[in-house]
Amino acid sequence: MKRSSSQVALSVGRRAAMAFVAALLVVAGFWTSWGTAQHVLLSKGREHGTLAVTECGETACTGTYDPEGSAGPRADAPIERSVAVKKGQEYEVVRKPGSDELVRAGSSGRLLAWVPLGGALLLAAPVVGGGLRLTRTAWGTAIAGALLLAAAFFAL
Repeated sequence: MKRSSSQVALSVGRRAAMAFVAALLVVAGFWTSWGTAQHVLLSKGREHGTLAVTECGETACTGTYDPEGSAGPRADAPIERSVAVKKGQEYEVVRKPGSDELVRAGSSGRLLAWVPLGGALLLAAPVVGGGLRLTRTAWGTAIAGALLLAAAFFAL
């Protein structure tokens, strides 16, 4: 049975829309992750140190920041509050250039920075599988996202 041109156009339009949605999800996840990951991955030349968390508020935790080198410790250094930051713990951190905000460093910091990308990969998998009919690619996308999230979870 021959398909009409309107059926072909509808099929192509549907696939293009699904490809756009899947790409948008992955790009948004990468962009969100890169906001933190750039400071952790490209940390050469940035100020490193340790943060002893003493207090946590609604959106941020603060503590005593002890930078490497000759600079002395500073009190009330902020770090974004998350499940990965707990009062009474000490963390390896990197200071964001041009601000006083700190970001977790080390292997756990690298994994935690990419959590939004892992979630985006999981969200994009059904779109790739159902909308684009690329089942193997969808499974690969879902497995990559799940592995990233599991690694970050166990790094806590």
